[in-house]
Amino acid sequence: MAVTTTGVAGTCAAAKRAARSLAAAPTAAKDAALEATARLLEERAAEILEANAADLADERAAGLTDALRDRLMLTPERVAAMAEGARVVAALEDPVGEELEHRTLASGLDLRKLRVPLGVVAVAYEARPNVTVDCAALTIKSGNAIVLRGSRYAERSNGALAAIVREALAEVGLPEDAVTLLAGGREELAELATQDGLVDLLIPRGGEGLKAAIKDVATVPVMYAAAGNCHVYVHAEADPEMARRIAVNAKVQRPGVCNAAETLLVDAAIAERFLPAVLADLHAAGVELVGDERVRGLSGEVEVGAASERDWDTEYLGLKMAVAVVDSVADAVDHVNRHGTGHSEAIVTASEEAAEEFATGVDAAAVYVNASTRFTDGFEYGMGAEIGNSTQKLHARGPIGMRELTTFKYVARGDGQVRE
Repeated sequence: MAVTTTGVAGTCAAAKRAARSLAAAPTAAKDAALEATARLLEERAAEILEANAADLADERAAGLTDALRDRLMLTPERVAAMAEGARVVAALEDPVGEELEHRTLASGLDLRKLRVPLGVVAVAYEARPNVTVDCAALTIKSGNAIVLRGSRYAERSNGALAAIVREALAEVGLPEDAVTLLAGGREELAELATQDGLVDLLIPRGGEGLKAAIKDVATVPVMYAAAGNCHVYVHAEADPEMARRIAVNAKVQRPGVCNAAETLLVDAAIAERFLPAVLADLHAAGVELVGDERVRGLSGEVEVGAASERDWDTEYLGLKMAVAVVDSVADAVDHVNRHGTGHSEAIVTASEEAAEEFATGVDAAAVYVNASTRFTDGFEYGMGAEIGNSTQKLHARGPIGMRELTTFKYVARGDGQVRE
């Protein structure tokens, strides 16, 4: 079992020592650790699934919503995807040591700006055990140590997965403590958030309760993996069939994740001929619908409840969607910016002018023209995996991949220069 028994401060101190070693590790050694991780995941899939089944059967998981149970559940396909993700990260270019700038100063100094690891990254997350492997893979390749703090109801699954990664590290001669898993509750989380000098970045990936608990106490730098109140806007010049496919995919393909659409906006100019069909599609897919008065008046035989003001601000993480009619691109942009969380927003249109107005006006980490919001994902973006999606504007925005887990340093070489 990889769950630490040395306490939060001791675990973070061990991670700091491991981070110094991992920062200097050659790319080949880091890649070998990821390849070993992938192999062990495949070899021990039955063991992992057994641990996950025990978590799902535990009374601590009994009160979870369907969306959270889906996040907690592992399948043979999801274990295989974790292994594939580790291999994809191994195949990516190593960001450590990348030269960002190189110039000669007036003093004659040769100045280089180089990418370097952050040090110790801590991640607090809920449900999804695959996050254990995704985070570990990204931090290993980017030369960081990681302290993982998962949910109590995923304790067996996370323990089995973290143990495999630690074994892979040891197998290739890298420090096991580059990946550690903390046990405990809110007290341990609060202690983790105050490990100044040991934890270089804390990333909470979960619900608003988790984020609020950290905001109240954190003294280390925090980058929040944000909630996703995402929208699809169907413009007056949209292809109706394309718009239907995108709206249904964005809502239904996996409704319990942060890049699923929660609100559908339809331009008034197309609403009468578009809404009955798309509402029927969503209803047939099991989506509970709420809407404004104009939507309800055009819903035909599909039942649409009355949307409250709160509905426009809600991340449902399930099969429910709010629908509104808007009068223009400007109105759609205004609605998104008032109610969205800055995560992922989409417009469906054949008009380049409308697409540009929407993409420029919407304040979000990712904007899609004629595509589903479901593509905001580190794997889809070619990052191999992600730790989460940031809607912050400093340091990182969008999927948090390897490069978002690095900083930089300046290295200057001279031949005896002194400043006068």
